[in-house]
Amino acid sequence: MEPEDQFKFKNYILTIPILFIFIIWFVYWIEIRFGFNFNRLGVLPRTLKGIRGVFLSHFIHSDTKHLFNNSVPLIVLLMSLFYFYKEVGTKLLIYGGLLTGILTWSIGREAYHFGASGIVYLLFSFIFFSGIIRKHFRLVAMSLIVIFLYGSMIWYLFPIEEGISWEGHTAGFIVGLFFAYRYRNIGIVKEAFVFSKTEFDDMFDEEGNYNPPPPDEEIEAHEESEIKEITYRYIYVDHKNMVDENISEEEE
Repeated sequence: MEPEDQFKFKNYILTIPILFIFIIWFVYWIEIRFGFNFNRLGVLPRTLKGIRGVFLSHFIHSDTKHLFNNSVPLIVLLMSLFYFYKEVGTKLLIYGGLLTGILTWSIGREAYHFGASGIVYLLFSFIFFSGIIRKHFRLVAMSLIVIFLYGSMIWYLFPIEEGISWEGHTAGFIVGLFFAYRYRNIGIVKEAFVFSKTEFDDMFDEEGNYNPPPPDEEIEAHEESEIKEITYRYIYVDHKNMVDENISEEEE
C-alpha cells in the first residue's frame, strides 16, 4: 500500500465498530426482553461445556453498567485499530478474540467469565505495543493517547476487585502483546533512512580518504586547453560607393 493511502478514511472504520457495539447491545436486549440468562454461556475454565464461552463470552454482559463500560472504549479502540492497522484489524479481532477466550479458559478461576472486556484489553495492548515496536511517529502518538485515556486499566490486570474477571483482562493483554509483535512488519512501519549522496561525499574515495578536486585555476586551464581554435574572416562591403558607381555608369 502506498504511503498516501495508509491513512485514508474508509467506511468500515466506522461501520465495523458500530456493528460490533450493536451486536452486544442486541444480545443484551434479547436477554432482558425474553427473560434469558446468558451468563452460563460464558467461559467456565477447564470444563468441556466451558469451551463454548471461548466463542460466546465476548457478547454477554451482566447489566447495563457492565455493557456501557465496555462499549465506550470498544468503539474508540476499534476505530483506532481499523484506521491505523487496517491490514490486520479483522485478523486481530477473530484470532485475538479466540486466543483470549482460550487463555481465559486455561488460567481462570472456577467461575463463569463473560463480557467484552477481554477484547478491550486485547485492543488496548495491541495498539499500545504496536506503536512502540514499529516506532512510526503517528503510531507512537496513538500509543500515548491510548495510555493517557485508558492507562488506569492496568490496575485491573490484578485481582483488586471482587466480581471482575482479571484473568480475562490479563489474557487479552498478553494476546494483544503477542499479536503486536507478530504483525510488527505488516502495514505502517517506520521507513528506513536512505542516505543521499552529496557533492561533499564525492571528495572522498572508497577508503574514506579525502580526495578533493583540482583547484579552480587548473580546472579552467584544463577546460580552455580543450577548446578548439576557431578563425573567422570578415569582408567589408561599402554599399554607398557601389550605389554611386552604378549611377555614374547610367549617366554615361
